[in-house]
Amino acid sequence: MPEFNVYSRGCPARMVLDRLSNKWSLLILDRLACEPVRFNQLRRDIDGVSQKVLSQTLKHLERDGMIRRQVFATVPVTVEYSITMLGKTLVKTVHELTHWAESNIDEVMLAQQRYDELNSASTAA
Repeated sequence: MPEFNVYSRGCPARMVLDRLSNKWSLLILDRLACEPVRFNQLRRDIDGVSQKVLSQTLKHLERDGMIRRQVFATVPVTVEYSITMLGKTLVKTVHELTHWAESNIDEVMLAQQRYDELNSASTAA
């Protein structure tokens, strides 16, 4: 098995990091960790994601082996998305990251405000 180094320009693992650093990917994985969900339910649950972006992100995650798309022969056709075993290996990390973001957003916003105030004062001088 080859050794990969994400700090190396040609490392294919960078593509995975790029995909997972997308906010929609993280939110989709976090949502699917609970239970399989249909497309429109995902759209309702993840406020702000467009139909196009959701569709593209689901395709990328399916291609990467993180989620599974299952089509049911119903009228109309039903499509359900679920997390794979590979995707489940990320769930703990995704939960920790989303929890960290929710727990620390006040501090981040305060830091942004201080930064903006300092930089607007220095550019005004």
